[in-house]
Amino acid sequence: MIELRALICRNTKLFFKDKGMFFTALITPMILLVLYATFLGDTYRSAFTASIPEGVSVAEKIINGCVGGELISSILAVSCVTVPFCSNMLMVQDRVLGTCRDLSVTPVRRSSLALSYYLATLLSSLLICLSAMLVCMGYLVITGWYLSAGDVLLLTLDVLIIVMFGTALSSLICFFLSTQGQISAVGTIVSAGYGFICGAYMPISQFSEGLQRVISFLPGTYATSLVRNHSMRGALAAMERAGISPQSVEGIRDSVDCNLYFFKHSVGIPMMYLIVCGTVALCIAAYVILNIRRGRKNEV
Repeated sequence: MIELRALICRNTKLFFKDKGMFFTALITPMILLVLYATFLGDTYRSAFTASIPEGVSVAEKIINGCVGGELISSILAVSCVTVPFCSNMLMVQDRVLGTCRDLSVTPVRRSSLALSYYLATLLSSLLICLSAMLVCMGYLVITGWYLSAGDVLLLTLDVLIIVMFGTALSSLICFFLSTQGQISAVGTIVSAGYGFICGAYMPISQFSEGLQRVISFLPGTYATSLVRNHSMRGALAAMERAGISPQSVEGIRDSVDCNLYFFKHSVGIPMMYLIVCGTVALCIAAYVILNIRRGRKNEV
């Protein structure tokens, strides 16, 4: 335990000491907020306005609250996965410089070394993503705040779980990388493509039925839906109080992926948590086992 704590402190300090890695990870959510608000805000607003039945008047603040909730859910869902790929550059860097090889000849266990990279990346990424969440909260205060204290707590829990998922996924993928160019390329691919396959850029409900079925197997889909449910719950409830029928509101929830279906079977929020947490556990176990096997192979 002492050696694990020492390694975590070492990795965390090195991450924040490297200004390039730190600012690259920090600026990603801010860029997404500006891009989403600039280019997707009007698209989301038009979609919500079109879903309001004729003869029903809904305050502009409620529409803005729905748009803001969908925007920040997209930002957090993507950032909580892409930021760990930036934070995890240290592991690949240590491998390139031979630091991992030097540490492996010490009494430090391979499992402790692997977990130290995971936990250090988790702490660094969580700090950045929680900071991004605070910025998103400020955006909602300006545009339309409908979150309760419970919603904020659940959003914080969602960020924690998705960062754990993103860190586990990045650790597993980075295990097979050996150069900084490779991790940069992988980070670029993930940043560009993950938002599409998790439903952050475009709701999954707008995809073809075949593609929806394929995406329903991906845990990131359910992670995005968790954030979206908790960021939009208050605004959708206010929309219902404004006179929109529960059936219409339920249709809106379907259209923005608050409601998800696996082969036409509704997936509840507890099951979404189970899917994401189960994936985290499997990825961490696979990552640790791969590190232990590599260590035994090197000994031979």
